Amino acid sequence: MTAGNKKEESNVRQGNENLIRITKSADEKLVSLIEREQLGSMLRIKIVGGGCNGLSYKMKFTEDTKQGDILVKTMRSQLLIDPKTALYIKGTSLDYSHNLVGGGFQFNNPNAKASCSCGESFSL
Repeated sequence: MTAGNKKEESNVRQGNENLIRITKSADEKLVSLIEREQLGSMLRIKIVGGGCNGLSYKMKFTEDTKQGDILVKTMRSQLLIDPKTALYIKGTSLDYSHNLVGGGFQFNNPNAKASCSCGESFSL
């Protein structure tokens, strides 16, 4: 099997909730989205440059792993974190709010020194 396939376990390290954890609400939403959209069984979380505070969160469902990925299995969800993102995200929790205003997925990152009001970007 080639690298990049989800079955290629040798290029993936196992992580735990010390890296990132999710709330029950976030887990329920992730499971429902995976079942409804059928876009992939794992959620890749990545931090990239951009946003009003310099760094922003990106999320994408996937079936593929990459060399060095860290897989965190929590509740019924599986999260993939690349090594660079792991440096910024350690200790973060991911929640989901059903509120009409300010709802959706929300990151609570203890490493962030500042974040924007939408919660999608932050700075260290």
